[in-house]
Amino acid sequence: MKALAEAAGVVPRPPGEVFERLRVWLTSGGYPMRMDVDADRGFVAVQGGWWYRGEYRVTADPAGSRVEHRVVNAAEWGRWGVPLANRFFLGYREKVAAGFAGLLAELDRPDWPGVRSGA
Repeated sequence: MKALAEAAGVVPRPPGEVFERLRVWLTSGGYPMRMDVDADRGFVAVQGGWWYRGEYRVTADPAGSRVEHRVVNAAEWGRWGVPLANRFFLGYREKVAAGFAGLLAELDRPDWPGVRSGA
């Protein structure tokens, strides 16, 4: 699967806590998605629609937890059409990076609500 965007950052909380917050956050979006979870490896992926697959990995970091995110084209048919359908992804990497920065801030909230803000 081809990576379309990648981002990474650190959350100053223990990996187990960050992983569980991320898993809950991903399930609270209200979108029908298939989810693959491997808590032992700190890996979770969500896949939905025709092409979208978001992969996340949480690992220990001296400052807390390193969270990595990858968006991949998981289309089984018409893979070539994904960039066309999405206007060649103009600005897509920047949008992913901005959204990911917001997610990291959300995962670090001391008053974390247990779901996505606004969900």
